[in-house]
Amino acid sequence: MELRKIIEQAWENRELLKDSITVEAIRAVIEDLDKGVLRVAEPKGEEWTVNEWVKKAVLLYFPIQQMKTIEVGPFEFHDKISLKRNYEQLGVRVVPHAVARYGSFLARGVVMMPSYVNIGAYVDSGTMVDTWATVGSCAQVGKNVHLSGGVGLGGVLEPVQAAPVIIEDGAFIGSRSILVEGCRVGKEAVIGAGVTITGSSKIIDVTGSEPKEYKGYVPPRSVVIPGSYTKKFPAGEFQVPCALIIGQRKASTDLKTSLNDVLRDHAVAV
Repeated sequence: MELRKIIEQAWENRELLKDSITVEAIRAVIEDLDKGVLRVAEPKGEEWTVNEWVKKAVLLYFPIQQMKTIEVGPFEFHDKISLKRNYEQLGVRVVPHAVARYGSFLARGVVMMPSYVNIGAYVDSGTMVDTWATVGSCAQVGKNVHLSGGVGLGGVLEPVQAAPVIIEDGAFIGSRSILVEGCRVGKEAVIGAGVTITGSSKIIDVTGSEPKEYKGYVPPRSVVIPGSYTKKFPAGEFQVPCALIIGQRKASTDLKTSLNDVLRDHAVAV
């Protein structure tokens, strides 16, 4: 029986978690996530498809796991999920005290400074996960992305139909930015320091004669900084956070030079 069918049946009937075939199927899905064979979400042309059954497998993995003590030198942990191993074989640089959970995928060439990557996440080649950045459960991070210090990518397991946070190839995410609730950052976009984007956040392009509004989506090559707008409440008018698109990365230079130009031209703090 194919893995997807077994997972879907177990999702509807938790009694099947006592069955060895179901347990083996769940473990096989998590192993495939760990190897990058399966993904919680994947690009289909310009759009992304969420594989809900894979998220279900991640959720079903917890009840079949037993708590255990993990000792690493003087450190002790008590959890259900093992840590990733064999980084040298994977071609991943992991600086102490970086942690990636089993069931997350790290492609060859990824660099993890002291940071955290949760189960179900996918981090593609050449990406830097900088100090104290967190990649939440099921978040999808593309190639050659830079997650600066303290960046928080939210996790998503439930509801199972919800899209994870998606950071596409070549994006630069500035320090202490918070990206949650299935928001999506397009290719080669630059997110300035301290930007918060949720699934319902207003992202306003102010580069034209009239503002253009997006929600939960940053178009490719956009330069984004924190902003605010006035909103009326029963108690009065108050400023509400938003994100402002103030420019575009230049096509005339390579990505590194382009990023430096963006910072100079738009005074974006990263």
